[in-house]
Amino acid sequence: MNQIAEAVQTTFHGGCPHDCPDTCSMVYTVQEGKLISVKGNTEHPMTRGGLCVKLKDYEKRHYHPDRLLYPMKRTGPKGSKQFKRISWDEALDEISSKWKAIIATDGPHAIMPNSYLGNQGLVHGLNGGDAFFNRMGATVCERTFCGEGSCTAWLLTVGPTAGVDPESFSHSKYIVIWACNSVSTNLHHWHIIHEAQKRGAKVVVVDSYASKTAKEADWHIVPKPGTDGALAMAMMNVIISEGLVDQDYVDNYTVGYKELAERAKTRTPKWAEKITGIAAEDIRKFAREYATTPPAAIRLGVALERNYGGSQAIRAVTCLPALIGAWRHVGGGALQFPVWEHPYKFDVISRPDLIPEGTPVVNNLQLGRALTGELNLKTPIKSMMVWNTNPLTQAPETDKIVKGLENEDLFLVVAEHFISDTAAYADILLPAAMGAEMEDMILSWGHLYLTYNEKCIDPPGEAIPNNEIFRQLAKRMGYEEDNFKWNDTECLENYVDWSSPTCDGIDLDYLRKHGFARLKAFGDKDTRARHAKGEFPTPTGKCHFMAEGAKNFVAGPFRQMYEGFQPLEDLDPLPDYVASRETPDTNPELAAKYPLNIISPKSHGFLNSCYANVAEKIKGQGEQFVLINALDAQARNIKEGAVVKVFNDRGAFEGVAKISEDVNAGIVVATLGYWRQLNNGTVNCISSAEFGDMGHSTTFSDNLVEVALG
Repeated sequence: MNQIAEAVQTTFHGGCPHDCPDTCSMVYTVQEGKLISVKGNTEHPMTRGGLCVKLKDYEKRHYHPDRLLYPMKRTGPKGSKQFKRISWDEALDEISSKWKAIIATDGPHAIMPNSYLGNQGLVHGLNGGDAFFNRMGATVCERTFCGEGSCTAWLLTVGPTAGVDPESFSHSKYIVIWACNSVSTNLHHWHIIHEAQKRGAKVVVVDSYASKTAKEADWHIVPKPGTDGALAMAMMNVIISEGLVDQDYVDNYTVGYKELAERAKTRTPKWAEKITGIAAEDIRKFAREYATTPPAAIRLGVALERNYGGSQAIRAVTCLPALIGAWRHVGGGALQFPVWEHPYKFDVISRPDLIPEGTPVVNNLQLGRALTGELNLKTPIKSMMVWNTNPLTQAPETDKIVKGLENEDLFLVVAEHFISDTAAYADILLPAAMGAEMEDMILSWGHLYLTYNEKCIDPPGEAIPNNEIFRQLAKRMGYEEDNFKWNDTECLENYVDWSSPTCDGIDLDYLRKHGFARLKAFGDKDTRARHAKGEFPTPTGKCHFMAEGAKNFVAGPFRQMYEGFQPLEDLDPLPDYVASRETPDTNPELAAKYPLNIISPKSHGFLNSCYANVAEKIKGQGEQFVLINALDAQARNIKEGAVVKVFNDRGAFEGVAKISEDVNAGIVVATLGYWRQLNNGTVNCISSAEFGDMGHSTTFSDNLVEVALG
């Protein structure tokens, strides 16, 4: 009798590496050396075993037929996707010899790294190549795609605090989700909010269009794009003028109330109505409800910064909890990025001590301007290495980036999983490992857990992890620092401050055993009221309504921990409404040509540009589309389903028209992530690379366009 024994299945701890606040704890299942399933970890208190639509079949991405498996060298014109297979030795030798030659003739400033959060791992993610390029003395890449203006505003106001524990929203009675589409981009926090809602909490969503989250709210407040600061200042006016201030909290735990109150006097609901389009009585109602329904919590979304003036709006919103004493309560206050209380040692990861004095900085938002000579760099960029990012879909002014990448004098190295829009222009392509194929700890900017990711399978073909790529390059470049000799485990041992009080009882062995660990962060979800008695991590220990002498800056992790050439412009000591650059109200001359404001939020079915080359995900997300109001569609003779062209002086893209009441007249919506090689342009063709008001933030939602039949 023949019996075929079932192959043994083994499970391993995983962590989602994608650019998402949820950082899901996962379980990998491996059979005969192959990853056969990826599930959510049901034991994790926040992510609770659920995965979003992007990750539900994560194992399939590891074995996608288009995956890059071997080092490749370009054989055809740039952008043609014509490559031949070469060995790792050939690839690394060519890269190192080219770089040594460039350094000898032009200096290291002619070389530039370019990465972002395509991987959030401490070892293989955003900062994983910093030490290598800092040792080289290469031009520093300032990376401000998402949230960096928010960080500047938050740090100026309340310091590096995690704020409200996202799990503590279960105790909140009045929840404001401000410019965040939680259902699509912060799903596991939405579950907590939705449960609180079912128990009687009121959920208010402030967003300029009817997102999936807005449709689930008890009240959707719809300001015109870029006018949130006026709404927040008018709320202050009502709270102060109607005596709804927690004066005891303000007197003991804040700085600058007198000055803030004086400024707020003229920021009346009637004033804000003209700017925001929200009825003055609705503004009064919102302010009164917020101030008198404790515990009240605000979830700040990164989209709030995406207009010029967005960071000032974030400062204003961040002041509101202290004004009403919301911080006194469990489930009261505001939530931005909990990562500020995580014990990561960015100085060890990035090694800013290796950066030579005077090293220049180029911001990744202005990559097109840098590569085409528009920035007039003292040393033009002759080579760039790209990993964990796809600027040809994610960065603004993408037509300029294409022009720069077409330059035969630019030596481009790309480490990737697929031949992305950016990788198509590479001179050397390097196959990078995926999540289940490498050890790491995944950074979280959305909760208070450390998340371990265990290597459980070997990469296919000749793919290797990012950190191994940099170890090999460092060896060829002759760099002898310890960082370049650590294996991944040794990196994790050195990259986390395991002696921190937040790590009490937690070490790497604990994470290997359990997969995750909650930081000891001022109590648990049922007790944490971090700032009930002030104790803000600011110079005064108080919430700064007024930040006297404040200068503009970009937080260190987003610029390789380099402090040279910070922007340092003087900032307004107080929050206020600052108008957008491109709206019909602020720029009527431009609006005469391009009368529509465009908003470009994240796609529900893609993770930035990840998965936007996968047929099943494209089917779920739908083809590239443009939401347009019926009035605007009728004026342009546009019918439902018509192919339309969206354009301005910076560029154009095409999409399918969706006529919808989800957007008001004067506004169109097109989501980010679609690949240029699969579409006729993408939304960032029309986006400006001008910075916002703080932190060199983006202005992705501060753009005027016209829409016409394609």
